[in-house]
Amino acid sequence: MKLISILPLLFVVIAFCSCEPKTTDNYSVDSNPAADGFDLENSDPAAVELADSIMQAMGGRRNWDDTRFISWNFFGNRDLIWDKMKNRVRIESHRDSITYLLDLGTMEGRVSVKGQELAPGDSLTKMLNRGKSIWINDSYWLMMPYKLKDTGLTIKYVGEDTLMTGGKCNVLELRFNEVGDTPQNKYLVYVDMADNLVKQWAYYRQATQDSANFVRPWDNYQQYGNILLSADRSDNSGPRNVKVSDTLPEGTFAEF
Repeated sequence: MKLISILPLLFVVIAFCSCEPKTTDNYSVDSNPAADGFDLENSDPAAVELADSIMQAMGGRRNWDDTRFISWNFFGNRDLIWDKMKNRVRIESHRDSITYLLDLGTMEGRVSVKGQELAPGDSLTKMLNRGKSIWINDSYWLMMPYKLKDTGLTIKYVGEDTLMTGGKCNVLELRFNEVGDTPQNKYLVYVDMADNLVKQWAYYRQATQDSANFVRPWDNYQQYGNILLSADRSDNSGPRNVKVSDTLPEGTFAEF
């Protein structure tokens, strides 16, 4: 497996599924420690090494940890703003005129439907859960390379392959154990040997499938703050209009 040599160990980790997992704060000990519940036992060393090199190539763990607010549009349908440090999200769904203000840790929040706020009760709880599901899906399309050592994840090194664009790549397999809304899914992640950045991904609705439901590019990397993200991709899919900010008004996550 060809990997770019990793610089001295200077960085630490954050992973996120439904909340921010606990990790060590000692950047000098481990460049990218796994989240609690990452399946290290069944993940092979080559896959773990590759995941760490991806984190390094995208700006490093310290810069990822220090990133505060990330906003993006998903497929033109929804606008999301994530307070990464406090794990809060604002989602504005344009198709059905619904706004979600959600604390992803406590699952408390507010929902407005066509300008009318939902009263506390079963309907609000159902909509907050729907907001979390939207968040899980839409955030994965933007931040998957930062989530390769997440809780409940097993990663395997599959081997070498060729990207759709012709470059040589290493391939990671991602499988899930009782996390997220669709733990039966599987992904293959194609990592460019030239720069250790994810450049392509394949989605399998069922991990047992032989053929992928889709294979899409993961390209057009840009610097946002101190990290790299892939948006406005060549197939016109996924996240658009990405921004990274250090400050936002508090009302962003409290007011409609």
